[in-house]
Amino acid sequence: MNSPDAFTLSRRGLLQTGAASLALPAQLATADAPAAAASAASAPAPRAGVPMPVNLKVNGKAQQLALDPRTTLLDALREHLHLTGSKKGCDHGQCGACTVIVDGRRLNACLTLAVMHEGAEVTTIEGLGQPGQLHPLQAAFVKHDGYQCGYCTPGQICSAAAVLEEVRQGIPSHVTGDLTAQPLLSAAELRERMSGNICRCGAYSNIIDAVAEVGGVKA
Repeated sequence: MNSPDAFTLSRRGLLQTGAASLALPAQLATADAPAAAASAASAPAPRAGVPMPVNLKVNGKAQQLALDPRTTLLDALREHLHLTGSKKGCDHGQCGACTVIVDGRRLNACLTLAVMHEGAEVTTIEGLGQPGQLHPLQAAFVKHDGYQCGYCTPGQICSAAAVLEEVRQGIPSHVTGDLTAQPLLSAAELRERMSGNICRCGAYSNIIDAVAEVGGVKA
């Protein structure tokens, strides 16, 4: 049986060994610190307020911007490129007034940062048509009176253009009955797919008529 002194020494030795084992990782970390610091220094990290280069192709034109990494895509379009067709409505992704088409997909530009879309192709309402050369959807909205105040109209038309392409590609929605068949361009499909775009004037029936006409169906 060990004497009290032997036990004391053994306990002290145990504590010394534990202290040494705790110090070892710190020593290793200290030894690796210069390499880690050098690696971190070589990789520029986004910093608030420090502009970052962002390259976009907007409405077919290459754009080189230097943006605060916190800049939303909507603010980049409106404030830096002065493309004010896309509207800032709720600024929370709930009304769809800011809808643009990014690489073929419709997005709420207020909910996404511009730096997240390096190299992307962005289409705004200005890229779909111009006065005197309207996009078929723009002409149909005029024909069917698909707007009243017009604030939501750019987002509605960008969303509708992407909706027609989604249906053409056979992408189903929540109301598509047969997920293995080509979706039918029905009023129910249009209402479901356009549900993220809010019209405070209530021109919904006219909007559906306009989109359906361009899609080649009767709502």
